Amino acid sequence: MNDPVHHSMDIGDGTRAVRAGLPEPVKHEPTLPGPVFAAHFHLPGDPTGPYTYGRDENPTWTRLEQAISELEAPGRPVETVAFASGMAAISAVAFSQLRAGDAVVLPDDGYQALPLLRERLEAYGVEVRTAPTGGDAQLRVLAGARLLWIESPSNPGLDVCDIRRLVREAHAGGTLVAVDNTLATPLGQRPLELGADFSVASDTKGMTGHGDLLLGHVTSGDPELAAGVRRWRKVVGAIPGPMEAWLAHRSLATLHLRVERQCANALVLARALAERDDVSAVRHPGLPEDPSHAVAAGQMRRFGSVVSFVLPDRDKAERFLGELRFVEEATSFGGVRSTAERRGRWGGDAVPEGFIRFSVGAEDPEDLLTDVLHALDTVR
Repeated sequence: MNDPVHHSMDIGDGTRAVRAGLPEPVKHEPTLPGPVFAAHFHLPGDPTGPYTYGRDENPTWTRLEQAISELEAPGRPVETVAFASGMAAISAVAFSQLRAGDAVVLPDDGYQALPLLRERLEAYGVEVRTAPTGGDAQLRVLAGARLLWIESPSNPGLDVCDIRRLVREAHAGGTLVAVDNTLATPLGQRPLELGADFSVASDTKGMTGHGDLLLGHVTSGDPELAAGVRRWRKVVGAIPGPMEAWLAHRSLATLHLRVERQCANALVLARALAERDDVSAVRHPGLPEDPSHAVAAGQMRRFGSVVSFVLPDRDKAERFLGELRFVEEATSFGGVRSTAERRGRWGGDAVPEGFIRFSVGAEDPEDLLTDVLHALDTVR
């Protein structure tokens, strides 16, 4: 089990990101030791100690988990459990906490795979209630639930709820709270500081930021809850590979730089899109006129790299995507290279046919803006 970390809070995000999870320096040893590939470890005598078998623990995961803990809750004793994907992390929270007869509240406008989770939970006898993220609507179906699942900002609609308010009401009724923080990252929002029991993320997205890793994590300040999540990982074997964990840790060193640039670019793009009459329903929590801005400003430190908007129809949306030079058509978000997609192509999301989810990268803002405006003008 990774030890809780207690690094000082009086350092900046950039300093914390580049140093998070590093071991104490040892002469002639690397700053960040390489990945440890091991199915088993030398284990004479009784099976005590941190590393016994490769499905349970690995030194490379331990460093990554310590690093993420430092970012999720600076100065607080929390535990992080790393997973092979974001869905593995989400599933670990749900299935470690919910039993037949329990009730869980999910957002009905959240990540597209949540309906698959709902189907499996209901098959196991768990009552699943849903409500939108916006307007704190989940409060209306909260009574008696074992777990409240929050996704704020929501994907792909970018609605926001008042996490502090929902946590307060949930805890008053004995309900646990998990927050999917994938879009914000810990540099944009810290759910545990807002009172949540779990902070969960797909580290495939902004945390690692290069579109080449599948990973996820769960962080909790409650050792018993964290132990349940860790046991679930052991049972299902949803473990990260050492190489992926090491690459993820290395990627965290640039998290601050990436997030700063991407969030700034996203706001520039959102402002430009909001001024056009051939684009509607522009959403980004950082826009002062956005319906979510007031709540987001009270709980988010940075507003994220995703912008959504609607073009008149499917044809114009697809032509727009085809005209872009510096933007890849792909289904993820949070990466250093801008990506965009017509979200309706998957089905399942309640969005118009011309709805575009745009993940803003770290390109020069002038180049990115020129590219997007040219594509819009071409299909106009």
